[in-house]
Amino acid sequence: MIRCVISDLGRVIIFFDNNIFFEKIADYCSFSKEEIAELTFSHLNIIQSFDEGKITPGEFFNQVIEKLEAKIDYDDFFSIYNDVFTLNPPILEIMKRLKQNYKLILLSNTDVKRFDFIKRRFPEILIFDEYVLSYEVGSMKPHPQIYEEALKRAGVKPEECIFIDDKEENIKTAQKLGINGILMEPQTDLEAILHGMNLSF
Repeated sequence: MIRCVISDLGRVIIFFDNNIFFEKIADYCSFSKEEIAELTFSHLNIIQSFDEGKITPGEFFNQVIEKLEAKIDYDDFFSIYNDVFTLNPPILEIMKRLKQNYKLILLSNTDVKRFDFIKRRFPEILIFDEYVLSYEVGSMKPHPQIYEEALKRAGVKPEECIFIDDKEENIKTAQKLGINGILMEPQTDLEAILHGMNLSF
């Protein structure tokens, strides 16, 4: 019997497009949007450190600005860095209905600045019983540690949980731990899959 639904945030409940940030930050440096994207992917360790809470927002800002040779202040930087999200209302509605019968846990790779922004911009998503966030836990999906924290907060057996995520490698780790997984893709009919797994909502 399923007792808990664990859901990712990005590309499940909200969409994000980092190209919006690449395009806007290009106005503050000599690199093109495409070059900024390449620089970002060659320095993912900086983003990972921020997502794992290993560096402060100030340290993240300084490291990114150094790599981009950008001329922008702290507040303006985070204003454009954070504003890349849009809500996915149909999935949020499913989550609201699930909440009536199941424990809901949000499991997300995110940083403190973006999550604070999301809470302010989309307060309607704050329906979860627990929030397991990489910057608080100190590890990111697909590392098992963050899933184990989610299971601890759920207080149920792995097989009593369903995990929804948009990345196959994240689903595979969940399944290795005994958690039921649903890969969220653009064509996924989440409601039909959940009903097919005998969830009532």
